Amino acid sequence: MRWVPLAALALSAIALFEVTADGPLEPDQAVLASLLALGMTAPLALARLWPLVAALLSGLAAVATLTVGDQPPVAGALALVALYTIAGVRRKLWTLLLLLLPLAVYALISAQAPDGGNRTTAGFVLTAAALGGAAGAAWRLRAELRRSSAVERAAQDSYLEHIARGERARIARELHDVVAHHISMIAVQAEAARLTTPGLPPEGAKRLVAIGDTARTALTEMRRLLGVLREDADAAVEPNRRPQPGLGQLNDLLDEVRALGQGSTRLIVRGAVAPLDQGIELTAYRIVQEALTNARRHAAGAAVDVELHYRDDALVVRVRDSGPGPGVQGSGHGLAGMRERATMAGGSLETRMGPMGGFVVEAVLPKGTV
Repeated sequence: MRWVPLAALALSAIALFEVTADGPLEPDQAVLASLLALGMTAPLALARLWPLVAALLSGLAAVATLTVGDQPPVAGALALVALYTIAGVRRKLWTLLLLLLPLAVYALISAQAPDGGNRTTAGFVLTAAALGGAAGAAWRLRAELRRSSAVERAAQDSYLEHIARGERARIARELHDVVAHHISMIAVQAEAARLTTPGLPPEGAKRLVAIGDTARTALTEMRRLLGVLREDADAAVEPNRRPQPGLGQLNDLLDEVRALGQGSTRLIVRGAVAPLDQGIELTAYRIVQEALTNARRHAAGAAVDVELHYRDDALVVRVRDSGPGPGVQGSGHGLAGMRERATMAGGSLETRMGPMGGFVVEAVLPKGTV
């Protein structure tokens, strides 16, 4: 706003020129008209520091000009509009309404005067000042909304980053507890087979050594990957390590959900129950956990059924609720995460509307029995 003092000087000069250009005036009238013209334009120089005071002074000068029967100079009207616009940008709306009060009072009085007064000019000045203030207020509101949107985006990005870090830490633990364990067992069993098998041909022993070396190399690479996953994860999460859950812990999970008020939550098991690979059980548990979280978030209080169907070739995990359906739950990071988990386990996941409404999450995972 460095242009404001220069604009005040230019408008003051133009206003004085307008006063003198209207024709010869009596000395007293010329002095009064000049002072009133400066009273409307000169306060613009104060707009950077005291926008309300400057707008009030200019408005009072405009009322005084109308009261003595003169027409406000065009430069004075421009300065008045500029001051009310600046006041609208810098201050709250209610202060702007207070600034408009002197002009509104004069316009009302002049409208009721028998001779009409300067009702037309007063209405024009009031309208111009109000429009300027409204434009300033709209600009300020737009800037506030932009800042609020930026803050909201920053908060959302921070929240998503926090979730991502927690998920990386959890994936790292699961890789360590499930996959790394199996790779270690491959190396151990290959070495044991080489040492305990009598009459093993040299070529067979060589291949068993190669299997063990490959397993150890894979384990080294996996530990390097775990280091990458953990490097930006929350350090406070790591000390709280515990055995990874499986389908045997589903009842405990459902008890927690019921305690949070998620209506009727049932576990339905179909088919011949058989022990599954630890990775498959963990994937099924996490899918159920995330689906229940989604139901609690988007269908609070709705009934939820968790169904495990043990087929000959696969385990079908189905979670359905009686909530509003996929119009609310049809997208999001949770569903993407569940789909990725199912794919990593060699299965698939789909979401759809239930036959009687509600939302259904269904995953088909290879059985991988042990």
